[in-house]
Amino acid sequence: MRAKNSPKQKSNRGAMKRFSVTGTGLIKVPSKGKSHCLSNKNRKRKRMLLKAGYLNKGDALRTERMIPYLF
Repeated sequence: MRAKNSPKQKSNRGAMKRFSVTGTGLIKVPSKGKSHCLSNKNRKRKRMLLKAGYLNKGDALRTERMIPYLF
């Protein structure tokens, strides 16, 4: 007789596309505000938006629940 496997958890697909994990375990998140209306923003501002940010501890815990298999 086969043992019943417990059901797998589903990852939040939107979160999978937005977040990634660094080698040290921090959750990297892209900057907002760089998809449209770029003609109004100066070069320096657009260049700074290329840099990624990192989530704080509270938000990281929430994100870990959305993406169970990323860690």
